[in-house]
Formats: sequence, structure tokens, C-alpha cells
Amino acid sequence: MKVLIADDEIQIRKGLRLKVDWDKEGFEIVEEASNGKEALEKIKNKDIDLVITDMRMPIMDGVELARRCHIEFPHVKIIVLSGYSDFDYVRNSLKQGVRDYLLKPVAPDELEEAIRKIRDEIKDEMAKKAELVRMNQLANLHLQEMQEQYILYLVKEERLQPNIVKERLQQLQLEELLNENAKVQFITVEIREAADPIKLEELMLPFQMVCREIVQEQKGTYLFKDPSYTKMIQFLQIIESDRQTSTRTSQLVKRIQHTINKYLKLDTVIGIGNVVNGLMEYRSGYISSLLAWSHSLLGAKSQVIDQIIPREEVFNFSPDIEKRLTNAIEHADLLVFKENVHSILGGVENQSVLSFSFSANHVLFLLGSLAKKYGIETSNIQNAIWNCQQNIWKLNSQYEVKENLILLAELIIERVRQTRFSNKAIIESVRSYVDLHYASEISLTTLSKLFHINSAHLSETFKHHVGKNFSDYLVHLRMEKATELLKDHQLKIIDIANLVGFSSSGYFSTVFKKHYGQTPVEFRNSMTGNG
Repeated sequence: MKVLIADDEIQIRKGLRLKVDWDKEGFEIVEEASNGKEALEKIKNKDIDLVITDMRMPIMDGVELARRCHIEFPHVKIIVLSGYSDFDYVRNSLKQGVRDYLLKPVAPDELEEAIRKIRDEIKDEMAKKAELVRMNQLANLHLQEMQEQYILYLVKEERLQPNIVKERLQQLQLEELLNENAKVQFITVEIREAADPIKLEELMLPFQMVCREIVQEQKGTYLFKDPSYTKMIQFLQIIESDRQTSTRTSQLVKRIQHTINKYLKLDTVIGIGNVVNGLMEYRSGYISSLLAWSHSLLGAKSQVIDQIIPREEVFNFSPDIEKRLTNAIEHADLLVFKENVHSILGGVENQSVLSFSFSANHVLFLLGSLAKKYGIETSNIQNAIWNCQQNIWKLNSQYEVKENLILLAELIIERVRQTRFSNKAIIESVRSYVDLHYASEISLTTLSKLFHINSAHLSETFKHHVGKNFSDYLVHLRMEKATELLKDHQLKIIDIANLVGFSSSGYFSTVFKKHYGQTPVEFRNSMTGNG
């Protein structure tokens, strides 16, 4: 800790140096000054922690120095030295930020006691500051993780509910994604290493950290990780104008490849997706970036694939087609599914490879979403999804791609049939869905429609298998999540209420107190011993 001594008498300054073993007490005298003005100039140029100043000095006295320090350098601690006749004046100076005052002549033990008190105060402040920084970092990391998870949800979910999405984006501080006129582009980044595949596993965390640092420097750019693609990071960037699209994308891609090669010595394969408008087109934009990446050559060689797919081909996979395919799976009708797949992926004259790839990937995404919805992501189904994706990437045979998709659908239909006729299985699927979407508006009615089951039967079956009715289960789940979030003191009660599915902090507090016998504030205080 750095010390400045201010006194117009050089002998007194020398005497103060000799009265205490400064090094032993954790201090270092780095500056001296003969008046307050000189001291103030030196404080501006040096990171001073403690100033010991005489009361009476020419040009600027000790109290004025303390007052100026209190305004300009509030972290600096001040000890004033004074004669007995100045006692009342110095005591009033405590209001100006003076931490202590000592009567002249200063006794060594008094000076030691004073600086030790200052030392402990500085250490305590430093510890609190470090803890605040740590808590802010944890809060930012938690927010960042939730943002990434929700962006992944936006690009993977079959149908988005605008009101819920809007509210959630506001909660997660992603308001700039709400602009329906905002143009967005997805960029897929994969790392490759030819000689040592294990090296990739070891470098995945550094890869993610490097990508996050790049995103922090790029305004309007976000990233997320799709568990389906283990060696990739996905970037989302907002495009402000058509003229800047090419330039901004090119700069970002060059920065990614240069940084990863410089620090990780890895090759990168980058797929650049189409520019899309609004949240409802995120899924198509994301798929287009994966399609671009899928055209890369095998092997460890840095590549950039900028794939421009005509708009009329990208968006010919209508909601009606999705609905027909979904109904075929959920009603266990493989024949109808086959007919629709052949209609989409075959029999169309002059169908481009790009159009075929997009449609096949869209069917695959739909099947994967249904498998996740029903909680039937078995190893067989996961392997079938991977085989489908491999065949779509290779595009050696359109027939093989269609047959693989039909085989996958057959596996999913069989599992859906078992689930639909097994109360235990359907309840586990419902429970898994609720555990994932507890913060959204969920009711038995919406669940019964989603899983094609009578709401009264669902209510009775849920209570039988889970041991409590649906509403009690949902409240209990939300309360458990709330207790976890209450550990983060950076989150306000209204934030926590929103994050666990309550629009009103008052109602949240009422439910919480009924559940735990304490308000959220009382519960938080009891965890820190402040209650």
C-alpha cells in the first residue's frame, strides 16, 4: 500500500519515516510533499492509498487537501497531524473524509495503531471489491449462458409464441433481437485437426473462450452452442444495412480464423448462412449456415463457404408441410409420412441440390424435435439422425437420403406408439417438457393439445405417477428454481420472479412465502446470516 507524507518541515517528514517499520506493516512511502497543492498533484500521478498530512501548511492546508481528496480521490485514506489547539477544527474535518487524526508530537505506537486500522480497512474494501467483481462476473456468465440457451431455443423450436418470446428476450436483455425488420445472419464455425482428434476435445473450452472474446468486441453479435454439433460454435450477427453485410461478415470471418489459428493452431471451417428477417426466420437462417458448412471438403484445411440460396427455394417448406409431417408421426401413420416425404424430396423437375438439401435438413430437424419432445432420444434414434445428416452432407444419393429419413421416422413412430399407449411414458415426456419450459405459460390444456391427450385424463394420470397434481408440481419446481436464483445477489426479486414464470413480483412473493414460510427477501437474508 502506497503512502504520501505531506508536511512543510522536512525534518518532520524524515521523523515519520523512522517512527514505524513501514515495510513490516505492509506500506511503502513513495512520495513526499511540502504543501497540500503539491501533494494533490502527486496523488493525481501516483496510485496513492494513504496520505499523512500536517494540519497547517502553506498554499493549501491539510483540511483543504482532505476535502479535495474526498471529492477527487474518494478511495484515498487521510490521517491528519495537528497540535492540541487545532483539535476542534480537525475533528470537524472528519466530515471531509479524514479517517483519523493524531496530536503532535506523534508517538510511534499511536502512529502504528492508526496505520494498522487503515490497513485493515483498505484490505476489507479490497476484499469486498474483489467479491463484487466476482459476483458481477458470475451474474454476467449466468446471463450469458441463459442468452445462449435461448438463442439455441429460437433456432431449434418448431413454432414460436411471439408474446412469450418477446417477454423472454426482454428478461434476458436481448431486446435488439425483437426488431422484426432487423436482418440477421448465422455463421457456423467448426475447428479441425488432422493429426490428433483428442486435441480437439482438449481445446473445445479455449475455442469457446476465444469466440466469446471476439463476440464481446463485435456490437450486435452473439454466439451459441448446439449440442448436436460438438466441435462447432454458432455466431449470430445483426446486419444494419445491405451495404455492410459483405464487409462486416468478411471482417468477422477473418478475425475468427486469424485468432483461432494464432492462439490454438487449429484450422477452421466456416459456413456463412443467408441473411434472414425477423425471429420467425431464425431457424431457416441457421439451417442455411449449416448447409453452407456441410459443403466443406473433408480434412483439416481452413475453408469459408459462402452459400447463397435463392429466397424462393429457402422458404418453400411451408408450415402446412410441417404440420402434415408432424401429424403423420404423432398419429403413427408411416404411409402418410412416406407420401409427404416423396412429395417434398422427389418428383419435382429441375429441383436444385441446394433446395433438396434444405428440405431434407428441414425434415431432419422436425424429426429430431419430435424425438426430443417425446423424450425418446435413444441411441438408435441418435445414430439414425447422425446417419441422415451424414447422407445429406454428402448428397451422393437423393434416394438414400429419403430412405434414411423414412427409417428414422419409422423408429420414432414406433417409440411414439409405445409412448401414446403407455401412461408412464407419456407422463415422463410431459414431465420432461415441464422441467424444460417451467418459466413459460404452461397449463394442462396446452399440454393436452401438445401431447394429444385428454386434459382430465392427463391430470389424473399425472397425479398418479408423479405423486402430486400438475399445478402443485409446477409451483414446487418454480420455487426450487427460485431458491437457486436467490443465491445470486445481483438478481432483483422481480428478475427472479420473471425467470421462474411469474409476471408479478408481489404474487411471486405470496406464493414463495406460502411455500417456504418466508418471503424471498427473508429467505435470501437467512442464507447470508443477515436475517
